[in-house]
This record gives sequence, C-alpha cells and structure tokens, in this order.
Amino acid sequence: MDTTIVYVDEAAHALGMLALLLQSGQGHTPTRWIVVGCAPRITHRVSKWVTHSARESWRGKWAEKVFEQIVPLLQASGDPVITQLACGPLDAFTAALRARHGEGRLVDARRPRPAAGLQAAPGPNTVEPRGVWGFAAMLAGSGLLLTADY
Repeated sequence: MDTTIVYVDEAAHALGMLALLLQSGQGHTPTRWIVVGCAPRITHRVSKWVTHSARESWRGKWAEKVFEQIVPLLQASGDPVITQLACGPLDAFTAALRARHGEGRLVDARRPRPAAGLQAAPGPNTVEPRGVWGFAAMLAGSGLLLTADY
C-alpha cells in the first residue's frame, strides 16, 4: 500500500490540487492518505490574551472544518484516510510521520505565500515617510500649510 502525506491549510485550494492528483492516477493503487492540517498562526498580540487551551480548542475546530471537506474526496475510492494536526516544525513532523508510516509521497497542498521581496511597490503619487526624519518632515510640511497666508 502506498502512503501519501498531504499538507493542507485551506480546503478550497487543497481540493483543487487533490482532484487533479486523483485524476492523473491512471490505475488505482491502494493508498493510505495522511492529511495534515496546518492551522494559521495566531498573531503575537492575540496570543497574549488567549489561553493555551483556547488556542488548542480553536485549532481543533479549524481542523475539523477543513478535514470534513477534504476527507470524503479521498475516501470515495475506498482508501483509508488518517487526519493529523501539525504541531511544531514541519520537517521534524514529516520525519516522525515517515518513521511511523514508512516512506511515501509528500504533497504540499498549502496555499502559496507571496515572497517577501515581491510586495506591491508604491504608486507614483504615494509618499512614504521613512523613519523619524520622514515623520518630522511631514509634520513640518503640514505646519507650513496651516500657517500660510492666502
């Protein structure tokens, strides 16, 4: 039996990728699917006000919603599906899964993030003050506008 580990963070994106993957398989070989939910990170500001148990409860509910959309597609052909919620770094988590279930194919069905250097550049009419001196220049310029005689 083949083993396929699938990392998921959004059900709609993963369903599209998995549908293509299932269609591309010519002859069906029995596959054990291990679906790993990668919950979105909670920001530092939010995590200061939320308890650890509340965070874990939220991650569990998030995973249930994602898994209930993905698992029926994989079970349609009669293959067993195991669901997991990722905890810790994914490389160590993958190594642990492969040690437990054997070597297998790894599918990253997470939505790609934009690269840090590819952020939208400011338009031609946008002025971005830089640091303290940019703020001081903006403040002085607005002060001149307020005191000008018309």
